[in-house]
Amino acid sequence: MNTPIDIFSKVRRIEIKTRGLSSNIFAGQYHSAFKGRGMAFAEVREYQYGDDVRDIDWNVTARFHRPYVKVFEEERELTVMLLVDVSGSLNFGTRGETKAEMATEIAATLAFSAIQNNDKIGVIFFSDRIEKYIPPKKGRKHILYIIREMLSFSPVSRKTDVGVALEFLGRTQKRHCTAFMMSDFYTRKDFEKPLQICCQRHDLVGIQIYDPLMRRLPDVGILRIHDAETGHEQYIDTSSSALRQAHERYWHERHAELTQMFQKNSIDLVSVATDGNYVTTLQHLFAMRG
Repeated sequence: MNTPIDIFSKVRRIEIKTRGLSSNIFAGQYHSAFKGRGMAFAEVREYQYGDDVRDIDWNVTARFHRPYVKVFEEERELTVMLLVDVSGSLNFGTRGETKAEMATEIAATLAFSAIQNNDKIGVIFFSDRIEKYIPPKKGRKHILYIIREMLSFSPVSRKTDVGVALEFLGRTQKRHCTAFMMSDFYTRKDFEKPLQICCQRHDLVGIQIYDPLMRRLPDVGILRIHDAETGHEQYIDTSSSALRQAHERYWHERHAELTQMFQKNSIDLVSVATDGNYVTTLQHLFAMRG
């Protein structure tokens, strides 16, 4: 059980690390990758040769008896939402840190990158229900509050339903926003329909966090495995090459299905292992969108 002093110490350590990454490594990359996605109405002016006729403001045109067009400009302020999976499977980790701990560092890095660009940042904690909603705000204090909640939050449910989070995002964020979905995406519930609906309004990005053991089993003999979401336990013999191959094949099939679903809906998806370098993963993501 973490004490308040433990939580404070962890928050401070994460702030120092992720704030430095945001300032030194991601400065400028975040802006070019996620700015200018939305357009806001600025003014009307008289039509000029070459203007797009779809921009004609017919009400103003009728009033002045000559064509006027609407002028738009990039929205300089962005709302960033973090959709964070807090189900039981995120507490799993065999290499250094758990998936939840890595999700916290990635979320903090994205949050500090956002406030450097004067963006608002909000969070949706989800399992198979909405566990907590933190409305978008600006500022360092707000980000430290988010990090503290991610470190200390205890969900009601241990199961996963990504669709619930997407539907809630659609209800609460009426204007265009950029949303990062952080999950291992280990769910038995199909979420493609809410994904399709949500990406029509918002700029979605998927960040899959996984443990290397879920991709490839080691040959260590009899192993007891526990499903953190259902509580089911069983013993498996990892010395069986057939079992290890089946396990790895299942991982690749599931990952291919997830990748295909995101690609079909034109949504960026990156994956990072708990023993991997999420900095490189984020740099790759920013470069893809730059």
